[in-house]
Amino acid sequence: MSQTLNISTQHEHDVCDVCARTLLRGEQTEAFIGGGRRYTVCELCKPHAFQEGWLREGTIPEFQGAPDRERRRSLLSRLRSKGSGATEARQPSAPRHLDDELSLGDWTRHLPPVEEPAAQARAAGQTSSHVPAPARGVTSRRAEPRVEARSVQREPRHVHAIPSSIDHKIAAALDSFNATAHTRTVAGVARSLGAPTVSLYPDPSYPTTIWIVAAWELCWYRYEVDLSETAGNVRLDSQGYELSELQDHERSGNAGADDTGTLYLF
Repeated sequence: MSQTLNISTQHEHDVCDVCARTLLRGEQTEAFIGGGRRYTVCELCKPHAFQEGWLREGTIPEFQGAPDRERRRSLLSRLRSKGSGATEARQPSAPRHLDDELSLGDWTRHLPPVEEPAAQARAAGQTSSHVPAPARGVTSRRAEPRVEARSVQREPRHVHAIPSSIDHKIAAALDSFNATAHTRTVAGVARSLGAPTVSLYPDPSYPTTIWIVAAWELCWYRYEVDLSETAGNVRLDSQGYELSELQDHERSGNAGADDTGTLYLF
């Protein structure tokens, strides 16, 4: 009596840490180290990893620097240099005369102190409380500097305008998506599965939200674009592997993508 065997295969889907793309079966990845973190990078994103300065896992970086000459010197030579430096520090410096070139601070230290008008009156024996005013053009050395009031500069206000019509919202969402790194994901999948079917449609519940769906026969990606942000906040909402998981308007196709993953309207 023959028995029927159920054969099932398990495959873990790796995700590239650069383009956030779920790799297809058979695609190879490589581990990189950058900033103390470990990244899984697909074949298409390796140039980006090298550009960021990441290193392949298992490689030892080469450090180029000047040799430490202080460590190579012997203990006796270092002690001699310290002893000579201490001897030079203990030698008295030559006396300085006023005839030498002095700075402004040195000259002012040798000038006699300036007495206040009240102190001069007391020294002269004057009993009157009247203190003569200083002569015109003579400025007291202890006069406090005048502080000028600085005008406070206000930061300019930036007002972000949201398009009113649906066509303008879709065009703005398209420009926001093309300015992100998600285009590399679309370009990477398109190299293996061909050009995608791209659909853009507004969210009926949120007027500032536009949805973008890029679909192939074996997988699909859904992105959310929030137009309330200044530059348009684009994030990956969900992804799948069956087109039956999408609704009819998400498979209609009102846009396309070129070789670089840049989207354009029909």
